[in-house]
Amino acid sequence: MMDTLHPYAALTPDVALDALDSTGLRADGRLLALNSFENRVYQMGVEDAPPVVVKFYRPGRWSDAAILEEHAFTAALAEREIPVVAPCVLKGETLHAHAGFRFAVYPKQGGRPPEFDRPDTLRWMGRFLGRIHAVGATARFVHRPLLDVETFGAASRDFLRSGDWLPRDLVAAWDSVVEHALASVAHCYARAGAVTPIRLHGDCHAGNVLWTEAGPHFVDFDDARMGPAVQDLWMLLSGEREAQQAQLNEILAGYEDFMDFDPRELHLVEALRTLRLIHHAAWLARRWNDPAFPAAFPWFNTQQYWQARILELREQIALMDEPPLVA
Repeated sequence: MMDTLHPYAALTPDVALDALDSTGLRADGRLLALNSFENRVYQMGVEDAPPVVVKFYRPGRWSDAAILEEHAFTAALAEREIPVVAPCVLKGETLHAHAGFRFAVYPKQGGRPPEFDRPDTLRWMGRFLGRIHAVGATARFVHRPLLDVETFGAASRDFLRSGDWLPRDLVAAWDSVVEHALASVAHCYARAGAVTPIRLHGDCHAGNVLWTEAGPHFVDFDDARMGPAVQDLWMLLSGEREAQQAQLNEILAGYEDFMDFDPRELHLVEALRTLRLIHHAAWLARRWNDPAFPAAFPWFNTQQYWQARILELREQIALMDEPPLVA
């Protein structure tokens, strides 16, 4: 469903600071908005303590049970000394509520963007993800969705069709190319066969990794869900096929120190990229009533935007017909 009201209209700075006070920490008045669109995230100063990061969950997106599954997963990783940033336990809880908003408090984690052009960085990321997936494979999410053709592809297509999002002269071209793309995705899944879904980070791109001298730290498991392991690997790949193959070799060299990788999942790399492209367009449409989105994405819903998406999907259809990368 699309939000009918701006979900964060009542989240004023005073409300955010009072929310932190309600956990037993005392806000000192310092508040810095951090780069986040799906949720609202602030760095806040604390009296006589280091600053913290407070994430206010978008109302209506996740159930309490789904949020707590995310918290339990990150806590299980942290207990095994895997460097993820898990929510703080305050007054015996990780999920809090104030003035109609649910939120969690995290320790502030410094770091720099990872340098994915370095082979040693890719191997380190592979080891990191292998450790995460080894834990992720030990249990299942019950309240979080499966990443598949239906949830990311068909549901996104249907939402875009249900509204007046595309210019009328591009509707037929979009409908044709998205149907062809989803059929190609289905063929990729058929070639891969029955892959085993595990608990994933789900949104493994450079913006969610902070690098320190101790290595990588993931800072946001908000999109954690069940899915194929390769979902957390393919976003680390870039460039032409030869470059992506070399990058994959480095990642898997580290990954398989901790977790076996099913090479059949490589049939899904371009399929998952295609699903993400369709899902992203629908995500922008679903959030368009939030004033942060038109301000940050002014090019959405323009003629040029949809022409580029149609071309992009045509390119993906061709890529999905090519042989996969090899493990």
